[in-house]
Amino acid sequence: MTQRHADTVEMPEHNIQDPAEAEKGSRHDLHNAAADGAAEVESGGLSRLLKAFERTLIRYNLEARGIQRVPPSQRHDRSQLGFMQVFLLWISINLAANNLTLGMLGPAVFSLSFFDASLCATFGAVLGSLPTAYIATFGPRSGNRTMVFTRYIMGWWPAKLIVVLTLVILLGYSLLDAIIAGQILSAVSTSNGLTIVVGIVIVAVITWIITTFGYSIFHWYERYAWLPQLIVICILAGVAGPKFDLYTDPAAELDYRTVIGNRLSFFSLCYAAAVTYACASADYFVYYPEDTPRWKVFWVTLLALVVSFTFEFVIGIGLTSGRASNPDWSNAYEISQGALAVEALKPLGGFGSFLSVILALGLVANLIPPTYSSGVDFQVLGRYFEIVPRVVWNTLGCVIYTVCAIAGREHLAEIFTNFLALMGYWVSIWFAIVLEEQFIFRRKQGWNWEAWNDQRKLPIGVAALIAFVIGWVGAILSMAQVVSRIAINSSV
Repeated sequence: MTQRHADTVEMPEHNIQDPAEAEKGSRHDLHNAAADGAAEVESGGLSRLLKAFERTLIRYNLEARGIQRVPPSQRHDRSQLGFMQVFLLWISINLAANNLTLGMLGPAVFSLSFFDASLCATFGAVLGSLPTAYIATFGPRSGNRTMVFTRYIMGWWPAKLIVVLTLVILLGYSLLDAIIAGQILSAVSTSNGLTIVVGIVIVAVITWIITTFGYSIFHWYERYAWLPQLIVICILAGVAGPKFDLYTDPAAELDYRTVIGNRLSFFSLCYAAAVTYACASADYFVYYPEDTPRWKVFWVTLLALVVSFTFEFVIGIGLTSGRASNPDWSNAYEISQGALAVEALKPLGGFGSFLSVILALGLVANLIPPTYSSGVDFQVLGRYFEIVPRVVWNTLGCVIYTVCAIAGREHLAEIFTNFLALMGYWVSIWFAIVLEEQFIFRRKQGWNWEAWNDQRKLPIGVAALIAFVIGWVGAILSMAQVVSRIAINSSV
């Protein structure tokens, strides 16, 4: 795909006050732009078919732009709503049950007290959110997606390795979200026989529909998704809070070195949950103007991430801290983590079941960003990947994590919980290389953002690749990997 096609495939209107409206432009201009671009792609039968499909997407106002840079002329105007959108986006994404279940691991797997687990979770969320907030500032600054930006950091070919690892993270976390949603829906519908498989399919289909429409619907949905989740979590805290065990220390009889190791392990899990957003955080702000204050994007993102993560973590920690004194909670946790959340709301009767369904569907807000970003990131793998419309890759991503979630609902989730924690290591190393590039090598020469698709103007990346591989191998050799015994136990 040529540079001309990349810059003209979509023409949103200029004077838009709302980021969710950034993708809406003239249908006539979009149609012509896509037609012109199609002529510049090699004249193969598959290529013509794909471009015809892309023009159909444009005709129905679906987002057709993939990895192409958003030039300054196609950005929307900045307004106060824009920064509120940044805040609400991250709040909606993380006020979801996946972070609730991650918090449960503190007392249940690592034998930490409520106080110890809460401190580890909070500091892990803060430290992990810093790289994510920093990378988010490159969205308005460059107009490039995060993995396209990685070409400037790692080089044209080594960047493909980062893309593959990012796809593993995005689809892996989506897999876990789908399983947890299935657990909750299954636990609520015991009398109706709704299985985890059906629950997985329900949330996957909803996510696919929203992400297929693209940037506009994505931002619109996330603007409001936080409210029902906040209400449910507050009610959950109110109902279950009196049963939290705030004082018992499960690690009282453990060796102090074991306790320290458990604290570090849980801290690293909470850190990984936040830092892995860094490999996609710029994707969601590429339509913001170039002159958007970077410090505002950074601090608003950081605040939203820390608030939403810690709130969910602490409630999850409280739920598993009360298992020892509450046999019903303990029995529910043996079924699944999702079942524990349902059991905690059980005193509310039918209303509690309704809230549990809302809690499960709230995971759609957490599924949307990785599903959307994976659809874009597939295109960064190469020229032939790029000519396939984003919506096709989007669909493929949904199919992959849905099938894997169904196949591994009893065992694979536990493996991925450990594997995705390992992913936090490479994201940290990649971010360290980003900082070196920014403050050492690019400090004076700056960035040529228009060279995003020109291999000749991008670095080769040998040094970055060697540094990345050595750093990651060193981290793997030095780590203490403990297989979680009860990370997520699923049953139909």
